[in-house]
Amino acid sequence: KVGVKMYNKLTVMHYEISVTELIVRRGQAFKLTLKLSQPFNLGFDQLIMTVVTGWSKAVWKAELQRGSSPETGVLVLIVSPPADAPIGEYTLSASFKDKEKVLANFSVLFNPWSSDDWVFLPKEEERREYVLNEQGIIYRGGGDYISPMFWDFGQFEQGMVKICLKMLDLNVKYWLNPADDVSARCSPIYVSRVVSAMINSSDEGGVVMGNWGNDYSGGFPPTYWSGSYAILKQWYNSYYRSVRYGQCWVFAGVMCSVMRLLGIPCRVVSNFQSAHDTNKNLTIDNYFDNNGAMERESKDSIWNFHVWVEGWMRRPDLAKDGKYDGWQVVDPTPQERSEGLFCCGPASVTAIRNGEVDLKYDVPFVFAEVNADSVYWLKIKARLTKIFSDTETVGQNISTKAVGSYKRVDLTNTYKHREGGLTCMDSRGRSVFSN
Repeated sequence: KVGVKMYNKLTVMHYEISVTELIVRRGQAFKLTLKLSQPFNLGFDQLIMTVVTGWSKAVWKAELQRGSSPETGVLVLIVSPPADAPIGEYTLSASFKDKEKVLANFSVLFNPWSSDDWVFLPKEEERREYVLNEQGIIYRGGGDYISPMFWDFGQFEQGMVKICLKMLDLNVKYWLNPADDVSARCSPIYVSRVVSAMINSSDEGGVVMGNWGNDYSGGFPPTYWSGSYAILKQWYNSYYRSVRYGQCWVFAGVMCSVMRLLGIPCRVVSNFQSAHDTNKNLTIDNYFDNNGAMERESKDSIWNFHVWVEGWMRRPDLAKDGKYDGWQVVDPTPQERSEGLFCCGPASVTAIRNGEVDLKYDVPFVFAEVNADSVYWLKIKARLTKIFSDTETVGQNISTKAVGSYKRVDLTNTYKHREGGLTCMDSRGRSVFSN
């Protein structure tokens, strides 16, 4: 007979995710007190602790602490999840003298406070902003008019852990191969990509349905929403029916909430005069006939503004020296397919700024959003003649909320060099595109 007491409150800077469930961050120890029905002989008895998530068993570290009383069967253990453990729901069980008992179910999240975690964010004031802050600003507008709107991320509202982890279990990669999917959740690169696909409803089970028309029957217009929790709660309580309706700022706001809850530092970013390059040639092409009328061949476009998120993480898959670590663009708005799904990123902001468009994930698409030339062509029969190339319009006033205040921060220089100062290169040093 085994009794258990767990210190199960995850409290960081006075933010409590739960006081009724055990929720821990990987790389962060927690205390476990076992009360056995008989004495425990340290020299001869063996206690086996098993931690299971999905189809995988994990090797964790446990140490016997002072305050234990083996002669009365009381064992105080400090249990430490590895800093690279998959996030998600776990079952903890113990075996003692051929008897096994499930002790608890609990959840493990990413840990931006741990230097061993890929999402480690060194500055405390940035962790307060990009992990713990439940209130934010999303910028919208067009031209030189930028309008801030307040957004309630609500990542620590009741039930958010279950909602966000359920989202991971509904992604298509989980259904195709549950074991591989659960194991891959050790990586914020993988998890952010899954969340990007799950926020929109273009693939099965997504949270928000997009609508760029004028008919919002059966739901609410995108401007109705001012926070994420109501959307996520409605999706969860309706057995995962997509919530109607959203546009880019809604998708981004909801994704930021999920990322912050899971422990990946995240911020919402708005790009004004944002290009949508459909044919991956890094230009926005406009075609005219000899009468000056615009042809309708090109599906490329420039939006007044577009909103995505940046997640903070290491990118050892791109370089071992940390060159591409830091902010990564992840975009949940369904625009183009990436590896068969409507998702985008994580795309290194450093790679975007340097024009390294052969790097994963979706760097060329985001590069075009902030840096594409708008090219005007004269089309006479099958012959094309370039009339004009606008190198300045796309990618203006790229904005996010400041750390610790409601001021706007301009991120444009982190995404692009001044006009005329960049040549795109592939991995072999060959020129791809110049601005």
